[in-house]
Amino acid sequence: MTRLETGTPAPSFTLTSDKGATVSLGDFSGRKLIIFFYPAAMTPGCTKEACDFRDSLEPLRAAGYDIVGISPDSPAKLAQFVTKESLTYPLLSDESKETLEAYGAYGEKKLYGKTVVGVIRSTFVVDEEGKIEVARYNVKATGHVASLKKALGLSE
Repeated sequence: MTRLETGTPAPSFTLTSDKGATVSLGDFSGRKLIIFFYPAAMTPGCTKEACDFRDSLEPLRAAGYDIVGISPDSPAKLAQFVTKESLTYPLLSDESKETLEAYGAYGEKKLYGKTVVGVIRSTFVVDEEGKIEVARYNVKATGHVASLKKALGLSE
């Protein structure tokens, strides 16, 4: 399984957003981008993580970061999630799991002590030149955004 490291080029993608728009990595060229991969919209852990990013959006944007969330959910389910949780950044649908696999965010993982295949909750920071600045795999939904902000020097 691919594991991305600091300094490697971020795999490009073109995915459909919760609004039905096409969004590509190249759309963020010249900006810093936080990409978080999560298993499923409207589940407890994923809701916590998505809302933590929503609640931290202002300081992240002020520091020059854009945010997108990616899951294998359909655009329609993502639209419901955005509305239900008042999310203010794009969620992208990767139903084919090609982008998840390219980032190493899909594969074997432990779930309740069993080995299963699925989305590995992961977060990446892509710099202005499209290179991986931070790669974190198997992150916890709770407290993850605060930890990321601290690593980026954005702690309160």
